[in-house]
Amino acid sequence: MPRKKTEELATIVPETPVLPSTTEDAADQPLVGNTVPENTTEPAAAEIDPVEEAKAESAEYPVQELSTPAAGVEPENAPPAETPPKRTTRKRAAPKKAPEIVDKGQKTPAEASTVQTVSEPAIQQRDILTLDARSEAETQAQLEDIIWHEIHNAYRTRRILSGKLSGIEKTDTGKTIAIVDYKGFRIVIPMKEMVADLPQGMYGAEYDELILRYKKILNNMLGAEVDFVVKGIEAKSRTVVASRMDAMLKKRQIYYLGKDSDGRYRIYDGRVVEARVIAVAEKVIRVEVFGVETSILARDLSWDWIGDAHDRYSVGDQVLVRVLEVDRVDPEHIKIRADIKSVSGGGRSDNLQKCRIQGKYAGTVTHVHKGIVYIRLSNGANAIAHSCYDRRRPARKDDVSFAVTHLDEEHGVAMGIITRIIKQHI
Repeated sequence: MPRKKTEELATIVPETPVLPSTTEDAADQPLVGNTVPENTTEPAAAEIDPVEEAKAESAEYPVQELSTPAAGVEPENAPPAETPPKRTTRKRAAPKKAPEIVDKGQKTPAEASTVQTVSEPAIQQRDILTLDARSEAETQAQLEDIIWHEIHNAYRTRRILSGKLSGIEKTDTGKTIAIVDYKGFRIVIPMKEMVADLPQGMYGAEYDELILRYKKILNNMLGAEVDFVVKGIEAKSRTVVASRMDAMLKKRQIYYLGKDSDGRYRIYDGRVVEARVIAVAEKVIRVEVFGVETSILARDLSWDWIGDAHDRYSVGDQVLVRVLEVDRVDPEHIKIRADIKSVSGGGRSDNLQKCRIQGKYAGTVTHVHKGIVYIRLSNGANAIAHSCYDRRRPARKDDVSFAVTHLDEEHGVAMGIITRIIKQHI
């Protein structure tokens, strides 16, 4: 527009004064632009720091999307144009874990903890409370390991072990074996390695009869203590095979053929040694004297007459015997003769001194032979009766009343008569 025309319009239309507006009018009408009334009675909202206000809003609402205002309309309480608003940032969410792939046959840890059974822990040495403060208790498994280690060492060193004969068995192939118990372990000994002096090269009926005889010997030996040498072991099943004959030959070599520092045999005629009772019969017992077996008759067991050897001796006993004679042919055929009564002390006349002529004593019949009755009196003396006043006939093991008529000091026997039978043994 030309300058002249513009000036004319300015003179015609005066400038409109700016009237002060009240608070109610300001609240009803939106603000245009960024202008704030200058003549207001209350402090203006622009005095609040927009940065601090943005921080407060972001702390209260950490994640909040801002709505975009309409075109030409500015949002309420907007910061001044010259101050750019602070950019709000979203907090990074924790990364999502990939889902664990669980096999259908495999249980989750939570399920496994509820389903899995708790196994009992092994007993430790420190967990055992012992009676003695300084002692250490051992479990059954530890004891078995110690005994097995001992057997293994004996197998390597060929050392002699001792155990109890606990059984006799027959294998599927028809072989007879002996079972020895060694501290709870089963030791197997074949027949030919168990019995001494077993003949070789026998067949047929003669061999069967011999085996039957040796089986009876083994039956009588049940419960006896025997020596053995380990010949083989199997660690997985802990099976042990041994030989009694090897142990006996080893002892024979040491005690019957070996000599001491003085040049004498360790076992000689008249030597008193300790022996094991391996079998007992009525009138005889069988003993093993350091690898050599021998039988001792009832008359050599005691000075007084014995009716039954079972009354005094049992399998497994250890007794003192005197070796009367030794025959050293070779280690496999050594023979001895021994007795027990010469070691027991006393003699024939010791107990005979306790008897008086015309005295009456109680006794037990030990043997009856051709009408002669042999009696062992209660005081230990031996007596012989040729007649009996009782109408009943005396028998072995009967309790009788005996009257002394004569004392035979040469033979150590009292002679007399059976007056009556006190009690019969049926």
